[in-house]
Amino acid sequence: MQNLPTYDDVLAAARRIEGHAHRTPVLRSRTIDGELGAELFFKAENFQRIGAFKFRGAFNALSRFDERQKKAGVLAFSSGNHAQAIALSGKLLGISATIVMPEDAPASKIAATRGYGATVVTFDRYKEDRDAIARRLAEERGLTLIPPFNHPDIIAGQGTAAKELLEEVGELDALFVCLGGGGLLSGSALAARALAPGCKIYGVEPEAGNDGQQSFRSGEIVRIATPKTIADGAQTQSLGDYTFAIIRRDVDDILTVADGELVEAMRFFASRMKMVVEPTGCVGIAGARKFGPQLKGQRVGVIVSGGNVDLEQFCKLLGSPS
Repeated sequence: MQNLPTYDDVLAAARRIEGHAHRTPVLRSRTIDGELGAELFFKAENFQRIGAFKFRGAFNALSRFDERQKKAGVLAFSSGNHAQAIALSGKLLGISATIVMPEDAPASKIAATRGYGATVVTFDRYKEDRDAIARRLAEERGLTLIPPFNHPDIIAGQGTAAKELLEEVGELDALFVCLGGGGLLSGSALAARALAPGCKIYGVEPEAGNDGQQSFRSGEIVRIATPKTIADGAQTQSLGDYTFAIIRRDVDDILTVADGELVEAMRFFASRMKMVVEPTGCVGIAGARKFGPQLKGQRVGVIVSGGNVDLEQFCKLLGSPS
């Protein structure tokens, strides 16, 4: 592994994506403030381009391609949001994109990825190894592989969301960030440690996919089978070496939440804040709610990572009994 990215890399990424990525709003809710007895600040990345924070890292990474890489094209593997981010970034920068996606990824995410002009190659996430498929295709076609989280440029780009949040609201006592492969959490940790050294940083992941928590507790990367959870953006099998090293060094703890708690968070966002948020995007607030009384009197940041969910699934989940 090469040198880990630093906050200087986050600053450089912010300059590259300026004018291309949206500076998403920070939203408040008196309802949740009253529930937790704290001040919560939601960084609404569901309003980012392609509907998720992933655009930040993807555009940062592709904007650093040399002429040979641009001409050959980019390859990525993703359950959806990174796929769309690479596809749109490639379109904006004139770089052809091939995306390896699980065949059961939300139909809306597959359609959007194709709509941005990318070629989609599907696979069975429970039987096939996406890493092996991606490596083979990259070698055969001379493409540059940009993974969804374990890459310095991806990590630095994702860190710009927390950077913007902290610049806008000032120092926080706690920051809750969803955890899949760790790109957003590790990037957020770089920004938070630089801008709010006293802030407690918490990663939150689905109970069914707690490889990050196991890795954090054991001190080494733990790999699990593909977890079955409604949080499709967090159906990762392990952290990466880059993301794990930063998380182990800079993050205070890793929490887990049940799928039912994600549905309740989706319902809260829809009914009280009038936002469509995908299950993975609800992981942070579900973690803060689970922390509950420990946050009383604190200033708390939550990164809402995305809003890409099939409307049929959205209605089905919100229509289920509480």
